[in-house]
Amino acid sequence: MSTANLGAARWRKSSYSNGGDGNCVEVSDSFPGITPVRDSKDPGGPALIFSADGWASFVAAVKGGEFPA
Repeated sequence: MSTANLGAARWRKSSYSNGGDGNCVEVSDSFPGITPVRDSKDPGGPALIFSADGWASFVAAVKGGEFPA
């Protein structure tokens, strides 16, 4: 998978973060075909890059309860 320039990414926090400052995941919808994901506590740190389809499948699995707490 190619490397994206994430400097211009617009990030949003996970809806599960409840607006808190704890352990949050941020994702960017700024790039067609890929979904960068990062730790909100380390915005300058590394980001994982998933295919958009792969990320959508993961989110659907989480919402469907496939990963119990």
